[in-house]
Amino acid sequence: MAVRLPRPHRMDVYIAVAGLLGGLLLWGLGLATRTARDGIVVLEGRWWILLPLVVTSACEALRRTMPRTALLVGWAALTLDTITQGSLLTVLMFTDLVYAAVLYGPPATARRVPWISGLATVAFTVVPLGAFRKPEALLIGLVVGLVSLMPAMTGWIVRNHRDAAEAARLRAEQTALLAEMDRAQAVVSERARMARELHDMVANHLSAIAIHSTAALSLDDPDTSRQALGVIRENSVEGLAEMRRLIGILRDSSDDTEPSAAPTLDGLGSLVEGARTNGLDVTLDADHGDSLPAPVEMAAYRIIQESLTNALKHARPGRVTVAARQSDGSLDITVTSPYGDRDRPSAPGSGAGLVGMQERVALLGGTFEAGPESSEHGKIWSVRATLPVTEGEPA
Repeated sequence: MAVRLPRPHRMDVYIAVAGLLGGLLLWGLGLATRTARDGIVVLEGRWWILLPLVVTSACEALRRTMPRTALLVGWAALTLDTITQGSLLTVLMFTDLVYAAVLYGPPATARRVPWISGLATVAFTVVPLGAFRKPEALLIGLVVGLVSLMPAMTGWIVRNHRDAAEAARLRAEQTALLAEMDRAQAVVSERARMARELHDMVANHLSAIAIHSTAALSLDDPDTSRQALGVIRENSVEGLAEMRRLIGILRDSSDDTEPSAAPTLDGLGSLVEGARTNGLDVTLDADHGDSLPAPVEMAAYRIIQESLTNALKHARPGRVTVAARQSDGSLDITVTSPYGDRDRPSAPGSGAGLVGMQERVALLGGTFEAGPESSEHGKIWSVRATLPVTEGEPA
């Protein structure tokens, strides 16, 4: 299976062509870095200059796609160039290969090339100075440092800045993603809270309206119809008032409207009276103290309100009990109603009430149970919730 080489980057091809043309121009003008009389020139003749020049320019085309291979082949070409009359463009292109190997190569290559270049610079400084005993020998180490160590360190610095910029960009993207997730979660949470409030505030009144309107239509009794219409009017007025308060809160961002729409357990008496007006036989046992947190009071009120609404729609005729007692750092709520098979509920339900109660309890880190139970008075439907009233982390 043939191995397909990676396609060179367009800019690298331009660099390779420019280096080759520049080297050919110097070669055509007869300009070289050494003369035939220099002792290190082994391959005499101007034609030998072209071989390392062409090889190095070909390596330049691979400086991004194959940086390590390009550096190794370029180093071999530079070694060959040192025993010819030499070309300045071959040396310049090799420095760019060192720079590209550090900048575009793997992390291991980026770490090793500066170290190798540094060791080579020290070696070519110390060894010639010890061999020739002349200050001019230091120029060899200087040239090696300019050709290898300086481009390697430049590539290392540029790579660090590039990696830092990339890390900052990734952090910015992650921050933006987290912010978007938080915004979406906040929107979902707010929509769920509004759904719970709308359901708990309006469902009780609308259920009573539906039940009494059915009674008014089915019974041919003027007194019963008049009484049912009175209950319908009362519930419609109260429901409309609740809706207006909620709409006022949504339109006004100030905090002064919150207390008017945040019921407390002090209003349980009125809530129970309203349930009795709607036809429920309700008993209330409340011992909750006066120092409950506002979120706990509101959640407890809404749970009892929704439980009474469910009893109005689904319970068989009988006694409904409501208990709210504070003990051992928690508020215990229990609502029971007669349970049994019915042909159909007095008013349609969607099941959102139980979901809303579970959500309210979960937000406060409490426990919630709802379902049929056996009691001394027969089968009952019970709703039990425990809300912590001490400071702590929500579940």
